[in-house]
Amino acid sequence: MRSPHAKRWLAPILLATMGAFCSSAVLAATPAAKPDASSQASSQRFVDGIAAVVNKQVITLHQVRTESEMARKELERQRIPVPPQDALQRQVLQRMITEELERQEAERLGIRVTDEHLDRALDTIAQRNRITPAKLRQEIESSGISWQDYLKTLRQDVRSDMLRQRAVDNTITISDAEVDAFLKTQGQRPSGQQPSSAPAPAAAPAAVQQNRPQILGLAQILVVVPEGAPASRVQELRKKAEGLLARIRSGADFAGVAAASSDGPEALEGGVMGTRPVEGWPDLFVKATQDLQTGETSGIVQSGNGFHILKVLTRGDRGGQPASAPAQAPAPTLAQPAIPEQGPMMVTQTHARHILIKTSKVMSDEKAEARMTQLRERLAHGESFETLARRYSEDATAPQGGDLGWLTPGETVPAFEQAMNELDINEISPPVKSQFGWHIIQVLERRTKNMENEFRRMQARQFLFEQRVGPAFEDWLGQLRGQAYIDNRLDPQSSSGRR
Repeated sequence: MRSPHAKRWLAPILLATMGAFCSSAVLAATPAAKPDASSQASSQRFVDGIAAVVNKQVITLHQVRTESEMARKELERQRIPVPPQDALQRQVLQRMITEELERQEAERLGIRVTDEHLDRALDTIAQRNRITPAKLRQEIESSGISWQDYLKTLRQDVRSDMLRQRAVDNTITISDAEVDAFLKTQGQRPSGQQPSSAPAPAAAPAAVQQNRPQILGLAQILVVVPEGAPASRVQELRKKAEGLLARIRSGADFAGVAAASSDGPEALEGGVMGTRPVEGWPDLFVKATQDLQTGETSGIVQSGNGFHILKVLTRGDRGGQPASAPAQAPAPTLAQPAIPEQGPMMVTQTHARHILIKTSKVMSDEKAEARMTQLRERLAHGESFETLARRYSEDATAPQGGDLGWLTPGETVPAFEQAMNELDINEISPPVKSQFGWHIIQVLERRTKNMENEFRRMQARQFLFEQRVGPAFEDWLGQLRGQAYIDNRLDPQSSSGRR
């Protein structure tokens, strides 16, 4: 249950992204018209109004057209060249397919985005941007995006983040040796030992020696290479990437090429992946762009996902202004809070344990809550928490009787932490719901500790985690896609027949 990513429990929200309309709509029959010879085959393919089938869910051509029109307006607002209509619809449909797969998987796992989750996300975005929620809404609407469209996009982003936490975060392990090595490269003491004369300042685990931590903003064009693709197909896709690079070096607009041809999830945002500390990007991206100035483009960069073309959008100091910024409207994001640079950090830690019941299609919210209520009654009648946790908990801590060890503020997800903080020593909580499922929590003890050294290591671990979680989530989405039945009628080559 513990997630090293929980301090940043919601991924940065790209306000320019328009959400997909992937509800279960009744199929709309297209009008019977007499197509000319050049469009006859295409019209026959869509006579039933179906653009794609994702497992048993239909995405209609009408939905794709509606979303494409919204995407076109957004591209125009950001002054990104709009792709031809057929290319735009293919890109929009790919995004809709991914979002539909995420929706189906969230439903299977029993993950639901409640109004409370949405309100918390809005509050966090407003606080991080030092504005009120009312001002946030005003800025969103003044940018030309309707509030309802923004909320729909935000709800999808929250769901995606909850999915990532549930399916991916716990698969990423950062060892103490890796943390030590990272701190060593930053000129900090891996052991955390302080000199005897005075305590050392709590520096951030980024390049904080003489200069401020560096930030890097990147955009990408991605040509995906399917897993297990034969050498001939890989070579064909490399040539495609080389052709796209040649177009850019001949003067084509990077964002326009990305919108028309990139396989990346951010294609319809002009390929913009965001701005973050250098240490937050995969090493492969950092090395490929380390000698590039703002506005320059890399060569072909090969990764496990395929072939990337990277463009440096911003480069500068985290504490100051970046060298430049993408040509698009400013968007409030959930940026990480600033890291204190010096002084002791007295923090109240909590030693807690819990029992977790995960939700799924089989184990509904109601059933999980009812089971938790029964377990709490058994605890109230004197049964051992440790014994019940070993027997019933579905968390990795079950063999340890649910013991989570000493928890630092921000180390668990907000719903869990809030419930835990309200408990007295030895008190047992009522059933508590988080994106992981339903919990019963018991606080064993509390202590106040100087977390200066631990905080340095925790931040180092977080930076290392950030480097891996994005690619890991993309890999997970690729596996989800590979296991699904997808009939993409706008781009048959991307279809898959496995169930």
